[in-house]
Amino acid sequence: MKPITRNILLNPGPATTTDTVKWAQAVSDICPREQEFGDLMEFCSTEITKFVGNTADYATVLFGGSGTATVEAILSSVIPENGKILIIDNGAYGKRMRQITEVYKIETVAFESSSIEPIDLNALESLIKNTNGLTHLAMIHHETTTGLLNDITAVGEICKQHNISFIVDSMSGFAAIPVDMETMHIDYLAASSNKNIQGMAGIGFAICNKKVLESTASIPMRNLYLNLYAQYAYFEKTHQTRFTPPVQTFYALKQAIIETQEETIEGRYARYSKSWETLISGLESLGLEYLIDKKYHSKIITSIIEPNTDAYDFNAMHDYFFERGFTIYPGKVNNYDTFRISNIGQIDYKDIEAFLKVLKSYLVEIKFIQ
Repeated sequence: MKPITRNILLNPGPATTTDTVKWAQAVSDICPREQEFGDLMEFCSTEITKFVGNTADYATVLFGGSGTATVEAILSSVIPENGKILIIDNGAYGKRMRQITEVYKIETVAFESSSIEPIDLNALESLIKNTNGLTHLAMIHHETTTGLLNDITAVGEICKQHNISFIVDSMSGFAAIPVDMETMHIDYLAASSNKNIQGMAGIGFAICNKKVLESTASIPMRNLYLNLYAQYAYFEKTHQTRFTPPVQTFYALKQAIIETQEETIEGRYARYSKSWETLISGLESLGLEYLIDKKYHSKIITSIIEPNTDAYDFNAMHDYFFERGFTIYPGKVNNYDTFRISNIGQIDYKDIEAFLKVLKSYLVEIKFIQ
């Protein structure tokens, strides 16, 4: 195989991929209605499910689209007309969920929480107890805005006690942080092909409790393309998606799944964690601060407070890194001036060490350090 120039992506997805994932897309043209391609999608659906649950009780529903498309598919499909959802809003992606339910005119209660501190579980349960008619609760697993890791196990237990269906957006948690949907009482989990599973962007998937999903069959469709039950039922019947899937991206996803199985979820998280520990140690030595306390951190994405000097400019810093093979990402937190570094994808602590050398060079150039 011809080697491909390796860029180190420190943005929170799409992530740096292996050459084998990239080359998996170079296949003969195929009609996606052929049995062979149906078998490929079945492999992806089944093996993705196995990462978080058993295939007897859970199924993965595949969509061509971004992670947000999958979250929208879940929220617009599973809540009945007389339902009511509580959304935990502690970052940009909780707010995005609220935007979705507002568009679909779904009755929504918001639990607003700090973007940098753990959720107050007592306050959350108090709100649930004092809110009539709640049928669903949705939250982010790992808040990509800041790097805060939310306690989905504790919230899942609260949902079980109050007979509430639990929806989790695990876009930047899935395939790195171990999850067990059954023990965590999760009915729907959203993720995508381009983050920790280390595939290419273009496929979103909802991993669903089959029994709970099948109970939504009678809910009137609010949209066509993103209807979750319709997509699930059609695939079960025909071995196909209802509309044209992103063909080559599925070949890359299959290879990414195989490589995830080989590394294991636990092994991948250990690799990510070592990269994060290297990053944090380096930031501290350079006099830079980060938002999330270590004990609440995902060890996947870090929001770093910008250098306090007039010479600093994010765009200039971005270009400085980009010219040297690193891609970094701006901050996305109100009230804090930050930039973000992600340590997901096919990178390791040595790549982070190389990044820190370039960061030190930039900080010296703007005279933040000597």
